[in-house]
Amino acid sequence: MTFGFAPSSAASLSASAASAHRVLEPAEWAAAGIPLLRNPREVVSGLHARHRPGPATAVVAVLDPDERLRASASFTRRSAAADGWLFRNALLAQLRRVIPHDLRRRTPVRTAVLLYCREGDARWTEEDGAWMWGLRDACTLHGLRCGAYITLTRDGWQVLGEGRGGRRPSAGSAPEPFGSAGTQPPPSRTGGAASEVLRRAVAR
Repeated sequence: MTFGFAPSSAASLSASAASAHRVLEPAEWAAAGIPLLRNPREVVSGLHARHRPGPATAVVAVLDPDERLRASASFTRRSAAADGWLFRNALLAQLRRVIPHDLRRRTPVRTAVLLYCREGDARWTEEDGAWMWGLRDACTLHGLRCGAYITLTRDGWQVLGEGRGGRRPSAGSAPEPFGSAGTQPPPSRTGGAASEVLRRAVAR
């Protein structure tokens, strides 16, 4: 909504400060009390097999308290800039498509995790920090606990902030069989509103 006056210099400074905080540093992420995955390799392998992500593909998944997968969606990043606000909107759009919110609960019971497949090695980047900010904010707005942020590169996978990782699966590996679940996985979802949000941002 426009109120018909130009923003003051103080408002501009506030906007700049807000923009600067759209990236979480590793120390901030570690201090946020993100719950640890009991079996991160099983989670990573399951998401990799379902979505087969390539570079610049994000997979957001919702887990129940027993770490069973309840919903997941994947989409390809279209934006050139690492903007946590834009990432937050893309993640939130996908969460709204695949699972109802839990905002009526006093305490979140389901957890959202994010797997991001990218080029480079497993070391933290500003892009990772933007995804972390986006995941944390999207979880708050959807009534979920913010869970692990996992990178997938050609060297393997890494849970950032925990120091846990492995060589397989990797960005270039073939999908592995599902673990001990023994049931058909929920249908995966790709593209959709989040991809459109990212495409529109680039078009501007």
